[in-house]
Amino acid sequence: MWTTWISKESKKPYFKNLMDTLENEIQTKTIYPKKDNWFFAFEVFTTNELKVVILGQDPYHSPNQAHGLSFSTLNEKLPPSLKNIFKELYNDLNISNSNQGDLTSWAKQGVLLLNTILTVEQGKPLSHKNLGWEIFTLEIIKQINLLNQPIVFILWGNQARSYKKYLNNPKHLYIESAHPSPLSAYNGFFGSKPFSKTNDFLKNQGVKPIDWKL
Repeated sequence: MWTTWISKESKKPYFKNLMDTLENEIQTKTIYPKKDNWFFAFEVFTTNELKVVILGQDPYHSPNQAHGLSFSTLNEKLPPSLKNIFKELYNDLNISNSNQGDLTSWAKQGVLLLNTILTVEQGKPLSHKNLGWEIFTLEIIKQINLLNQPIVFILWGNQARSYKKYLNNPKHLYIESAHPSPLSAYNGFFGSKPFSKTNDFLKNQGVKPIDWKL
């Protein structure tokens, strides 16, 4: 299904313009993640295995951080938002992941770690806003909304929550809170218990819960 959806979008003019723009950008600028990982979030599992969607905004913009999964990093130094995600995970389920930030093991269990903008120029957050990625990811989100299997959408912060209006499937669960950023984590992210709520829902639906330990 991922391949079908992406192939359909790739034939549209906006997507062709987006790819042309990015091809020009990578000739003279450093773009994250590397090209091989632009669609990595869709390569780890199939739509039939999808259980959870965690929406991010755009990739980390420093070296050795972004690799195609929202909030995930390959850098030993954890970004502040990820640190807070791990704090909440510890408070919620007593799981400590503070020693690494690669969330690929979550993805392998059916967690779609999706940024709404899939690329960024080094050192310039939101530099690829309005290039066309938002059109692409909105279409993906709309398609996911139509799936009949139990799916949890975790919407952190106003930008992610703005997608709620496109989500109306009664078979899905929607968890909303403040963003884990240090600027907002104390305004409703800490104490929101998204990880236990997700697993409780999945278990109640007869679906294997997520092992959040890395």
